[in-house]
Amino acid sequence: MSHGHYLPELVEVYRDRVWHRESEIRIEDAPSAERFIERVGFCSALTDCRRPGPSLYIAVCGRRDAHMPRNVQKDAESRLAWSIKDDIMRRGRVYYAKLKRGRLTFIARRLIPCFYALWGVPVGEEAKYLSEDARSVLQVLRSEWEMGTRDLRLASRIDERSRFNKAIDDLQKTFKVIPSEVVYKPTFSYIWSLAETRFHDELAIRMSREEALKEIARAYLSCAGMTLRGELASVTGLSRPEAGCGSWSLVDEGVAQRLETGVYSWRELA
Repeated sequence: MSHGHYLPELVEVYRDRVWHRESEIRIEDAPSAERFIERVGFCSALTDCRRPGPSLYIAVCGRRDAHMPRNVQKDAESRLAWSIKDDIMRRGRVYYAKLKRGRLTFIARRLIPCFYALWGVPVGEEAKYLSEDARSVLQVLRSEWEMGTRDLRLASRIDERSRFNKAIDDLQKTFKVIPSEVVYKPTFSYIWSLAETRFHDELAIRMSREEALKEIARAYLSCAGMTLRGELASVTGLSRPEAGCGSWSLVDEGVAQRLETGVYSWRELA
């Protein structure tokens, strides 16, 4: 029977425990959220059960079927998840940014070199891979170190908000800039900082793409128990060939089993 479209209940129960999808172990504050992120390696910030993978929001809800309501302002669980997200951002103990495909993602420090190996842009290649707008924002931050959204846009001389937002998104995806603080009064604004100010040591580590793919696959499969076809690619933003390369490396190492095309299981769980 194909494993391509369902997960055995044993795997779901395993995920319940590791991904905190049980009410007894739901996340209630930033320190417990940071321990959760360190355990799983990386997770989404505010996705619900409609997307695969570990999520802070689901862990706050403490159940498998957590569904983000439309009116999040009036929902206690959504407000708590958002508040914890902000606290984690301020504390700076784990990496937080909008990464590949625009996903708000937390990354444990040990995996920052892996993600950087795949999507980071070294200083010497910024002119090749970053837009003029992105380089303008980066130049300002390298002078000022941190700045609020409006002031940063004005200092960068980018008139159009859409152009500035795209520049900020590109700088986040390439591990150049992170939101380090958020303020809500008198108006809502993120405070932007250079990623290297908080994570200099991790970003200085060099790793091959092959090793990075293997360690990202290890982090996910060891906590998911099993991956369905296309799941790892969907969760991480990797291409399917890249995700397959990482998973195959775990099979070669002997810690994973290939059940069928694109479907892998963690050997210890089996």
